[in-house]
Amino acid sequence: MTPLQGIFVLDLTRVLSGPYCTMLLADLGARVVKVEQPGKGDDTRAWRPPFLENESAYFLSVNRNKESLTLDFKQPEGRSLLDRLIARADVLVENFRPGTLGKMGLDAGTLAEKHPRLVYCSISGFGQTGPRTREPGYDAVIQGEGGLMSITGASEGPSVRLGVAIADIVTGMFAAQGVTAALLARERTGRGQHVDIGMLDSVAALLTYQAGIYFATNVAPARLGNRHPTIAPYETFAASDGDFVLAVGNDELWRRFCTVAELDLGDRFATNRQRVAAYAELRPVLAARLRTRSRAEWIAELSAAGVPCGSVRDLAELFADPQIAARRMVEDVAHATLGPVRVLGTPLKLSDTPATVRIAPPTLGQHTAAILADDLRLSPADIDALQEKKVV
Repeated sequence: MTPLQGIFVLDLTRVLSGPYCTMLLADLGARVVKVEQPGKGDDTRAWRPPFLENESAYFLSVNRNKESLTLDFKQPEGRSLLDRLIARADVLVENFRPGTLGKMGLDAGTLAEKHPRLVYCSISGFGQTGPRTREPGYDAVIQGEGGLMSITGASEGPSVRLGVAIADIVTGMFAAQGVTAALLARERTGRGQHVDIGMLDSVAALLTYQAGIYFATNVAPARLGNRHPTIAPYETFAASDGDFVLAVGNDELWRRFCTVAELDLGDRFATNRQRVAAYAELRPVLAARLRTRSRAEWIAELSAAGVPCGSVRDLAELFADPQIAARRMVEDVAHATLGPVRVLGTPLKLSDTPATVRIAPPTLGQHTAAILADDLRLSPADIDALQEKKVV
């Protein structure tokens, strides 16, 4: 048994935030039917490079465990089919610009009147309310508008976007959490509800202690590179052969670090407060000492002493780690045209009702005929007629 076994999710999303949400729901056992435009599909199917034969690596990364139905619901026959699927669904997830689906009578309020148990999740750049609701949301823009870029990058350099689309990803995570909470609430009330997730809200929620610093001081935090604003040393250092991360999170760890590093710094840096205050004086001393040995030597000795540290690794090094294999964070799945492909595993480890990676990301329209026949009871002749009209 999986946590969301028996839950049917109708996925009207594309690109990243919405597909990431529905992938998480699918990992938890929900049946997710991804509705795509005939002949084109999700925008990311065309994003290259790289491609595995004709399949986009980007698309493959966030669409495991889903079925693909091609359906043009702007056509009357397509809309009728969509309505029948909505009537069967527990959850509908969409990431159209606010107001778009309302013009088609597919907004949360209209559907709630017809289907009171439906959990309707809207994902957008700025949410469904407020003066900026109609603005489009793109990850890079939201990282900037959400304050994240202002605290990312070297102090003397420009603001930097994170190396993954974190605004999209965290929005998808919050959306999945909102959907599961709404499903739990439905068990108690018998009614679904509208889950409204904005990318700007989601990035703002990531700011946590940086926001706390601002609330306490009314001074916007500055970029500190790899430094931590309230802990020292807690950053990246260069060993003789490469970079590693040192995380001295308390004063006991500091004493252990000094023993391993053979540093006698007296009482000037005994407390974290002193170390943060005298950072400009402390860092050059540490940097000079840490450059004298290899990364592996430092990590071995510091780890043995219980001081948190680790290499700065590229993805090749990461995915060669036996820990990643032991935790099944890479899975092999059988793709319809590519054969075996590797996808990321799920980080959700539940002891009794585990999340699972079951099926490969679908080819465009791979499950259209089966969904129309099995779920909507259409005949082969009916399906052929819809294909001729390019409804599916």
